[in-house]
Amino acid sequence: MDWNFIWEQVTAFSGKLPLALVVLVAGWILIKFLMRFLKKAFEAKNVDVSLRPFLLSLIKVTLLVMLGISIASMLGAQMTSFIAILGSAGLAVGLALQGSLSNFAGGVLILLLKPYKVGDYIDAAGYSGTVEEIQMFYTILITPDNKKIIVPNSNMSNSGTVNYSAKPTRRVDLVFGVGYDDDISKVKSLLQEIADKDPLVLDEPEPMIVLGQHDASSVNFYYRVWCNAADYWTIYFDTMEKVKLAFDEHDIGIPYPQMDVHLDGIPEFWSEKK
Repeated sequence: MDWNFIWEQVTAFSGKLPLALVVLVAGWILIKFLMRFLKKAFEAKNVDVSLRPFLLSLIKVTLLVMLGISIASMLGAQMTSFIAILGSAGLAVGLALQGSLSNFAGGVLILLLKPYKVGDYIDAAGYSGTVEEIQMFYTILITPDNKKIIVPNSNMSNSGTVNYSAKPTRRVDLVFGVGYDDDISKVKSLLQEIADKDPLVLDEPEPMIVLGQHDASSVNFYYRVWCNAADYWTIYFDTMEKVKLAFDEHDIGIPYPQMDVHLDGIPEFWSEKK
């Protein structure tokens, strides 16, 4: 064993180590400062809030990798061999983390195609909620009852998405059944009056109240009105209550499923018992 060679290498490494540590600390501080600067710059430039956390995470990881390569180079690592080792390690890690890479690709697609953004209420991958954050690998949803759902981006990008916030207006569709003996003209007039008096119902498109179906036990009216998306549930619940009160006040029944049974004559065993 050539101790002189080993000693020379140790001496050379020891001489480079303090400078490498200084560069490491300075680089770490510089990256933290740069990330804070970019965060404020994104806010000042009104960069899409859906894009900010993704870009910041990607930039930070890239800078840390570059810093690591620089430190290794300063300590005397042969860059050709180092890059070859890094490539092999990257391939192994890529195979082991196929799911994570798929989530990363899904996040890129979501941010490019923008099927939804932060603040939208969506239904996707079997979950419903308001988008709180789109991260590098996951999308975070908040349900109406304040539960936090973390969904992999691969699932979000590969499934159908219903975006309830994409358009400024929505249509409220309700069905009200009345009895066959009730005055349908009066029913239609009452429903039209409820729609006309509701300040949250939009005038355009006009409310549509029509007799839509002859059901087995009822005559069904279709009540369709347009509103601002934020007013959807307010109109939905208010209308259900208003219609019930109006029908009760005007003696209009809301039928329930029933069946009429007609007997032709008296069965023989009843006659025998009699």
